[in-house]
Amino acid sequence: MAYKDVYAAWQADPEAFWMDAAQAIDWDKLPSKALFDENAPLYEWFSDGMVNTCYNAVDRHVENGRGDQVAIIYDSPITGRQAKITYAELKTRVAALAGTLQEKGVEKGDRVIIYMPMVAEALMAMLAVTRIGAIHSVVFGGFASKELAVRIDDAKPKAIIAASCGIEPGRVVAYKPLLDGAIDIAEHKPDFTIILQREESPADLIEGRDHDWADLEASATPADCVPVEGNHPAYILYTSGTTGQPKGVIRHTGGHLVALNWTMKNIYNVDPGDVFWVASDVGWVVGHSYIAYAPLIHGNTTVVFEGKPVGTPDAGTFWRVISEHKVKSFFTAPTAFRAVKREDPKGEFIKKYDLSCLKQVYLAGERADPDTIVWAQEQLQMPIVDHWWQTETGFAIAANPLGIEELPTKLGSPSVPMPGYDVQILDEGGHELPAGELGAIAIKLPLPPGTLPNLWNAEERFKSSYLNTFPGYYETGDAGYKDEDGYLYIMARTDDVINVAGHRLSTGGMEEVLASHPDVAECAVIGVTDTLKGQLPLGLICLNAGTDRPDDEVAAECVKLVREKIGPVAAFKLCVVVDRLPKTRSGKILRATMVSIADGTDYKMPATIDDPAVLDEIRDALQSLGYSQ
Repeated sequence: MAYKDVYAAWQADPEAFWMDAAQAIDWDKLPSKALFDENAPLYEWFSDGMVNTCYNAVDRHVENGRGDQVAIIYDSPITGRQAKITYAELKTRVAALAGTLQEKGVEKGDRVIIYMPMVAEALMAMLAVTRIGAIHSVVFGGFASKELAVRIDDAKPKAIIAASCGIEPGRVVAYKPLLDGAIDIAEHKPDFTIILQREESPADLIEGRDHDWADLEASATPADCVPVEGNHPAYILYTSGTTGQPKGVIRHTGGHLVALNWTMKNIYNVDPGDVFWVASDVGWVVGHSYIAYAPLIHGNTTVVFEGKPVGTPDAGTFWRVISEHKVKSFFTAPTAFRAVKREDPKGEFIKKYDLSCLKQVYLAGERADPDTIVWAQEQLQMPIVDHWWQTETGFAIAANPLGIEELPTKLGSPSVPMPGYDVQILDEGGHELPAGELGAIAIKLPLPPGTLPNLWNAEERFKSSYLNTFPGYYETGDAGYKDEDGYLYIMARTDDVINVAGHRLSTGGMEEVLASHPDVAECAVIGVTDTLKGQLPLGLICLNAGTDRPDDEVAAECVKLVREKIGPVAAFKLCVVVDRLPKTRSGKILRATMVSIADGTDYKMPATIDDPAVLDEIRDALQSLGYSQ
């Protein structure tokens, strides 16, 4: 069946399409229908079914004879440790942890915060919470006490599951003092914590409140799976909000199971038993959807990787993991590939490993510039799929669905909308724009199963953030266009479309041109305030390792290139070389923060910033151009 036929089948009868997909899930009670629209524009899917996430991700595979299959491969180049956990072992360990939570009073609907590094136990904690019908909220391990406290006060967890430390290249990050600090600051106090002691930095436990994971697991009575309603929240995942108060995205259990399971074959082209690896972190939505849940629901082997794309120990670590563990589908962020490309532009490390197991690579998390995709295509000689989605959607809005049909790749595009998503380009008045015109990207309601039905305890904020701008649509916050073939182009966040003397210009288009320069490894374009033209674009570029030409020479060539490719209308005159760009830990470039620095306005230090010191370097670079005074 071709992609257009599958998409047309969804369009013709969305309910039948998703009811059919729901057959692949093991329900305790089948839902009576797919869509519940009585409370529109708030929609729900499979609301009256009864189901359990952990049962579908673990127990059913053991019962169906897959107990000896490896469920989780843990690979830590930082500690040098590896482990393989079968589905049967996973069931035993998860049931024990779930039993411990139950014995300590955690019930269906209670919240549990998980504050863990990239270890297999992070997935076990998530599964144990869903096993008993509780709701987890994973907070990125090592998050500052103040930010963790904000999440504690919003989610009001009965328990917190944490590790004693996380391990970064060259340093150990003690989590327990951060956790203690957060509990001190927070108004809400959890009843207890469970601490996974790691040998690199065991934590001191507070008697009566803190409990050792290993001790509890050894003495626990295993818990059975607790069926929950299809519209019962599986988790809360906090995403940054413009007000500084994070938004708690929720995911309903039934739709989450159905949608994620559907994507594994149709988008990622893997069959049960195949090894699937996402180089991300459980603190992000990518880690929830495609390290923890989707691979296990679908019966795959998932890889939990505690390392970095470069420096653990070198730019070949991705290829070592893929070769060693026979990974069939690999998924990472474009920024990770840019880091590898910067260290190893000729792909020397790729040649050292047998990658015959690898059939396709996926990129998401930010725009994948054509230069990075071409480099990967040339080095790996396989489909490189840029796909686009958000924390809010939980799975791809647009992709090249290799499991249905491999569509032609168009550089700069994450290809076409997936079933469930009616994507439209709107002008400021909410009218649909013709092909090729830049506008706001919106999705006609209802959103498909597995997407956010609401925000945690914040319905009005949900409506104002996503539904009110374009009634009848979900506002993505991204800007872009569609071409004549229906391919989507995501050019920038709506906030990053800059207005130069009345011309609306996409920073993404300029970044594409800068990235095509042979000496440029990575770049960002921001709009800075200008008294004459309103805004002016300013380029920040990082150079490839081994580039020995003067910085100002490369910068001048980049200015010339943008003016040639986009034209004088872009008014592109400002470009500066920097060693690195400020990023979140998931690799997103902090453009809005750089705009605030350039314009000299106040900003809040982003909670997710990878290294705050880089902001001082950016300030110095901007001052050299006459900004950030």
